[in-house]
Amino acid sequence: MWRVAARRLLRAGGTGNLRSASGAAAAELRRRLESQLEDIRGAGTWKSERVIASRQGPHLRLAGGGAGILNFCANNYLGLSSHPEVIRAAVEALEKFGAGLSSVRFICGTQSIHKDLEEKIARFHQREDAILYASCFDANAGIFEALLTPEDAVLSDELNHASIIDGIRLCKANKYRYKHMDMQDLEAKLQDAQKHRLRLVATDGAFSMDGDIAPLKEICQLAQKYDALVFIDECHATGFLGPNGRGTDELLGVMDKVTIINSTLGKALGGAAGGYTTGPKPLIDLLRQRSRPYLFSNSLPPAVVGCASKALDLLMESNAIAQSMAAKTQRFRSKMTAAGFTISGKDHPICPVMLGDARLASVMAEDMLNRGIYVIGFSYPVVPKGKARIRVQISAVHSDEDIDRCVEAFIEIGRKHGALP
Repeated sequence: MWRVAARRLLRAGGTGNLRSASGAAAAELRRRLESQLEDIRGAGTWKSERVIASRQGPHLRLAGGGAGILNFCANNYLGLSSHPEVIRAAVEALEKFGAGLSSVRFICGTQSIHKDLEEKIARFHQREDAILYASCFDANAGIFEALLTPEDAVLSDELNHASIIDGIRLCKANKYRYKHMDMQDLEAKLQDAQKHRLRLVATDGAFSMDGDIAPLKEICQLAQKYDALVFIDECHATGFLGPNGRGTDELLGVMDKVTIINSTLGKALGGAAGGYTTGPKPLIDLLRQRSRPYLFSNSLPPAVVGCASKALDLLMESNAIAQSMAAKTQRFRSKMTAAGFTISGKDHPICPVMLGDARLASVMAEDMLNRGIYVIGFSYPVVPKGKARIRVQISAVHSDEDIDRCVEAFIEIGRKHGALP
């Protein structure tokens, strides 16, 4: 019977009607998408991608020209993404262990270098164990669902990274959001959360959009008072904050008070890719059994593992690289503040130049590029409306002359557009 019905449909031009319907749906989708894109352009929040035709570093060459561009917007905090020893370690790992494992870890995707790097990460952070992920976004997506149940509670800073927010959404715990770095509000939320079995306070160690550092001493004191655990995301701290670059918990003297750390290999630690969780061994063992991004993602490529492993070697051999950041950060912040700019945060190499208006941030960033300074304007939805800024990031491989040239360009462009008197 179905064959007869199909022949009748064909004779009646049924497939043509289906194609017509499908074409109408595709056209409607295109119209809606183009309308949304036009709204983004009209709001001045369009995000263009500049194409780099050289290695990552303090000096770049852009595709189509633009050699000798000063780069002030990368997360290459320690300059290790182009460090010769890091590159050599990647090549050696590639030659010895291949391009990739073509598999997830528990099937046939774990090599000795993965286990060695996990042990090295745990030793660096002075924790019991560690587990690797394809990115820290995956690490954040995988931990809350595996750890927390409907009987538990998670208390999250309202300005936490999107990956923490998304990871918390995936879990079934009771969710509390406290005002940004507001300890009075956190304490009120902890008091309310006492009815739940386990309480986990989740915060960025250093907040990437504002360059401010979480008050971990106070957070840990409240956690101890209300019998809670502390989780920190250290993506913008690992490698350069603290006397030995171990992060905000080392900087603020609470390494023994923070239970769980998530961080990245894709910023200060070589700049390639990858993330990790480090903490108590039973937690790491549980994540190997239950964390979905770990269980269903290919293992990190050997070259990436080689990069990160060498970066950690360099940090653990000497704290000189980590210590080189403070003076350069202070130089930029003090000169920009003296010129009349408002710089968010404190003592962090993320130096957001606060402008407020999205279009102003975008236009100034373009004019800075014309002056040979690569910076990016940030606006909604990356930051709240009315909080547009140009986020400048200082690297250990910037010279004093590089920093001064960047400040001079900001002053000139700021006056041109009325951001300075």
